[in-house]
Amino acid sequence: FFSAKSILIQCEKERKMLLIIKKKKKLPKIPTFYAHCTLDTKGKVLRVLVSIGKLVLLLGFLYMFICSLDLLSSAFQLVGGKTAGDIFQDNSVLSNPLAGLVIGVLVTLLVQSSSTSSSIVVSMVSSGLLTVQLAVPIIMGTNIGTSVTNTLVAMTQAGDRSTFRRAFAGATVHDFFNWLSVLVLLPLEVATGYLYMVTKLIIDSFNIQSGEAPDLLNVITDVLTESVIELDETVLGGIATGDPAARNKSLIRKWCQSFTNTTLMNVTLCIFHVSKGKHLFVDVDLPDLAVGLILLALSLLVLCSCLILIVKLLNSMLKGQVAAVIKTILNHDFPFPFGWVTGYIAILVGAGMTFIVQSSSVFTSAITPLVGIGVISIERAYPLSLGSNIGTTTTAILAAMASPGDTLANALQIALVHFLFNISGILLWYPIPVTRLPIRLAKGLGNITATYRWFAAVYIICCFFLLPLFVFSLSLAGWQVLVGVGAPLLIILIIIIVINMLQKCKPGCLPAKLRSWDFLPLWAHSLAPWDGVVGVINSKCCCCCKCCQVAAEDPEHQEKESVENNKKTHTEVYDNPAMSAEKEVENEIKIELNILKMTRL
Repeated sequence: FFSAKSILIQCEKERKMLLIIKKKKKLPKIPTFYAHCTLDTKGKVLRVLVSIGKLVLLLGFLYMFICSLDLLSSAFQLVGGKTAGDIFQDNSVLSNPLAGLVIGVLVTLLVQSSSTSSSIVVSMVSSGLLTVQLAVPIIMGTNIGTSVTNTLVAMTQAGDRSTFRRAFAGATVHDFFNWLSVLVLLPLEVATGYLYMVTKLIIDSFNIQSGEAPDLLNVITDVLTESVIELDETVLGGIATGDPAARNKSLIRKWCQSFTNTTLMNVTLCIFHVSKGKHLFVDVDLPDLAVGLILLALSLLVLCSCLILIVKLLNSMLKGQVAAVIKTILNHDFPFPFGWVTGYIAILVGAGMTFIVQSSSVFTSAITPLVGIGVISIERAYPLSLGSNIGTTTTAILAAMASPGDTLANALQIALVHFLFNISGILLWYPIPVTRLPIRLAKGLGNITATYRWFAAVYIICCFFLLPLFVFSLSLAGWQVLVGVGAPLLIILIIIIVINMLQKCKPGCLPAKLRSWDFLPLWAHSLAPWDGVVGVINSKCCCCCKCCQVAAEDPEHQEKESVENNKKTHTEVYDNPAMSAEKEVENEIKIELNILKMTRL
């Protein structure tokens, strides 16, 4: 009697708890376990057709997204390509390693293509205007500059805070890896010549034959991109190598050359054919800058539109049990003791996919929306990004092998420097879990930008524009000014980082005043005052922001936000919200099944 009574009491408690959960979270009515089986044949066929249609649309939008990235690179070359070529001409500035690093960053930002900036460096080395030792810091800079594209892609997902937190963290993990690798390997290269000596040894050890760079994804995308614009890549190389005739040429290709081999009386003749281009801007009488700005606006519009539509389609396709299965496959580790192999397989997958698309920017920009919606975790996106760095260097190696025999060694050595730089960075920041600092830094930055979304723009402007320009200006002034200004700033930065680490780990080692930054003004150690300034500026710029500000100041609105934030504290911020809701539904179904079992007893 007493056991039956305790069972009934337990059933009543679980029933009341289930009702409370439903009322608080306002969940829809839980479907029965076999509800999916009630569809008739027509409904099942319709569901399959809708899924196929969504998949076709997804592939189409992905194709347009990749083409828009290619057009964006062409637009940046038209806008700043000749300036990039002029920057490479000053050999006295390039003798400074820091200046060479910054030039690599800025030039890659201008042309939005690490392969283009690397090809300029290779052409200068091949022509003898630049030595391999001076080109090494520039190659490091191109590695940093190419990571800004996926960071800009993450900015398009700023509408939802949770999605933006994940997307921005998944994009900036690539940035932090490149910056940290440069901070370690650039001083090592200046002191020992590590990259130059190892690659020189490899070149001298093997009898490498010249070959041809493969065209994989370009075969598909060039059909669309070349119908919009075609650029003459030799103009940039000519400007960098000091060719005066190249300065007066347009980057837009007006005439196309082709040749055919004809055998006549045992003599092979090479016949050249010259024809007019067939792209949209072939007959447009506009300067390169105007065409570049038009292409820039067009490509950004297509890129943002395709990205939004891709995210919407992925959210509609990857939900429920489908999302759970995909996330399990992508983020699941091999069983013990082979769990450590999973990350290295992800690196190989990233390298292979980047080799297929022939662009690390395209691959990392494509996985950024998947990180945003929570299908790919940041821990899995990190090795994929590392693999993309390796994949883009293998393409450069194959391209360098297409060089003539007299310049093959230098061109291939520069490509191997890029490859060895990324391999060394992976050995520094991946094998040991404790050393995976880019993941922790990216998550911290993602949390900040989710709270203060304007900080994402500040990060991009400071890290990719203001900081490189500041270092470059100090380099132009000479080593004395660079050391005199840069060394104190670096020492102050190191002291601040050490104090922050001690405040979190061992605050007892610090004086009482240094155990927190409260002795400083609030604006010096918190972003909250700056957020108020940004809010005031926005409210003056847009009337809609005033309405939002009034709503935010409403006590009921603040109380509602606090309740929502309290509800979200129990969920992981880097998980897919759709999958979290699915787990909640599964837990409630289990509670109902337990009640049924106990009542049967």
